[in-house]
Amino acid sequence: MDTPRVGIPERLAERMTMPEQHEYLRATLTRRGMLRAGAAGAGAAAGAGLLGGTGGAAYAAPTLITAPASTRVSGALVAPFGRHLAFGADPRTQMRISWQVPLAVRRPFVRVGLHPWDLGRRIEAEVRHLHTPPLSKKLPSVDQYYLHAALDGLRPGTTYYYGVGHTGFDPASAHHLGTLGTFRTAPDRPAKFTFTAFGDQGVSYDALANDQLILGQNPSFHLHAGDICYADESGAGKPDDVYDARVWDQFLAQTESVAKSVPWMVTTGNHDMEAWYSPNGYGGQSARWTLPTNGFDHRHAPGVYSFTYGNVGVVALDANDVSYEIAANAGYSGGRQTAWLERRLRELRARHEIDFVVVFFHHCAYSTTSAHASDGGVRDEWLPLFEKHKVDLVINGHNHVYERTDALRHGRVARKVPIGGTVDSTRDGIVYVTAGGAGKSLYSFPVPDSYEGHVKDLDHVGSYFWEKGRVKHRERVEWSRVRFTGYSFLAVECEPGRHPRLRVTALAESGARIDHFDVVRPGRPGR
Repeated sequence: MDTPRVGIPERLAERMTMPEQHEYLRATLTRRGMLRAGAAGAGAAAGAGLLGGTGGAAYAAPTLITAPASTRVSGALVAPFGRHLAFGADPRTQMRISWQVPLAVRRPFVRVGLHPWDLGRRIEAEVRHLHTPPLSKKLPSVDQYYLHAALDGLRPGTTYYYGVGHTGFDPASAHHLGTLGTFRTAPDRPAKFTFTAFGDQGVSYDALANDQLILGQNPSFHLHAGDICYADESGAGKPDDVYDARVWDQFLAQTESVAKSVPWMVTTGNHDMEAWYSPNGYGGQSARWTLPTNGFDHRHAPGVYSFTYGNVGVVALDANDVSYEIAANAGYSGGRQTAWLERRLRELRARHEIDFVVVFFHHCAYSTTSAHASDGGVRDEWLPLFEKHKVDLVINGHNHVYERTDALRHGRVARKVPIGGTVDSTRDGIVYVTAGGAGKSLYSFPVPDSYEGHVKDLDHVGSYFWEKGRVKHRERVEWSRVRFTGYSFLAVECEPGRHPRLRVTALAESGARIDHFDVVRPGRPGR
C-alpha cells in the first residue's frame, strides 16, 4: 500500500519556519504510525541496541544517534564507501575521516600510519545513524549509517596512509589493501599551495567531470559553498519540500575519488535544509559531516566555522541565517553568527602569519542571473564587516554559473579588474566570485556571456537584489566583469613571502581557462 504524501495545509505552508516544519512533520508522521514501521525495519537490520528503544518512541527523540553499532550481517560482507575528509580547526595536526556503510557494523575504526604496510595506530569510530521515513508515496523508508573518526596530534606537513574498517573488514589485511587512502597535513610554516572551490554540485556526469579536473589541480583542500547533493530538489525551504535521502549515498560515492584524499570543506545552502532531522534542518548535515567546531554553535550550525592553512584564513558562513530570498531559517542565530564573524575576522587580521582572508557561503552578494541574482540580506548583514576587516576574496554559489565582479567598496566599483588583472585588496576593494557551475542544471544571464577569449564588456547590466519580504528591487550595475554559462570551478594558488599573492583561476569543465586575476597585499617586514 502506498504511503500518502506528508502534507502541510496550504494556509500554513507559506509562513512556517524551519523549526515549525520540523515540529509539524514529527507530530504528523508519529500519528500516522510511520515511525513505528521505520523503527521496526531498522531494528531487524541493526538490532535494538543501536536504536536505543523500540517502536515509534525510538524516533520521538532527535534522530541523530551516537552509539556503538551492532549487526546480524557478517562484517566481511559489508564494504565501506563514500569516504570524505575534513580538517579540524588546526589543519596542521587534525584530520576528520568520515565514511558510510550500507548496514550497521560492529566496532568500526580507522587505521592510520606513515606507510601503507604500517597502519599500527587504530582509532575507534563514532556511529551516526539517520532514519528517514517515506516523505512521499514514491519514496521508501531509509536508514543510513555514517561513521566518523577524529585524528589529533598529527605531524604538520606529513603524508599519512589510512584505511577504514570494522569487525570482519580490516583495511590492513592483504584482501583490502587496495582500499587504503592518503592525506597530507598542512605545513608548519607558510608554503605555496592550491585550493579549489565551487558550489551547487549534485549528482551528474558534469559534476563527476568537474571532480576529476579538480583532482588534477592537486589541491590541499576544496571548498563547497552549499547546495551539496540536492536530495531536496526544491530548496525553497517550504513545508512541501520532499527530499530523497538516498541521493546522499550517490553523492558521497561520486565524490569519494577526490574527497578521500582532499579535505572537502562544506557549508550550508538552501537545498541542504531538511526539516525532518532537526528544528533548523541541519541534523542530516551534522550526521554526514564532521567539520571544525569553532563556530558560534557547531551543534546547530555545522556549516559555520573557520580554519587556517599556511598564510590563508578561511571562514565558512551559513547565509540561510540572513537571506531575504529564502527565509525559512532567517534569523535563526539571533545575530550570534554575525557577532562571531566580527570576532573571527578581527582575530585573523591580528595574526602576523595570515596574509589573506577568504570567506565562502552560499547565497550571492553580487550576481546578475535571471534566477536568484543578489541577496540584500547578505549585503546588509555581512558586507560592512568584510570591508572593515579587508577580506580578500568572497566565494559564493546559489546561481549556477560563473560570474566575477570588479573590486567593490560600498557596493560600487572601486577598481575595474579585467581578465588577467591585479587587485590590491587593502586599497582597491573586494572581488566577489559566484562559482555555482559545479554540476547542476545551468542558469542564464540577461546579457551575453563575457569570459577569456570571448570578452563582451558592457557598461552596465540590468539586474535586481532581494529585499526584506522577498521583494525584488531592480538595479543597474556596473560591476559584472566576467560571465560564463557553463560548468566550472575555481583554482586558487596561494603564494606566501614578502609579496604575497593569490592567483585565482576559473576553469571550465573542459579544462579551458575562462578567467584569471591576482589578489595582492603589501608585503610585511621580515618576510
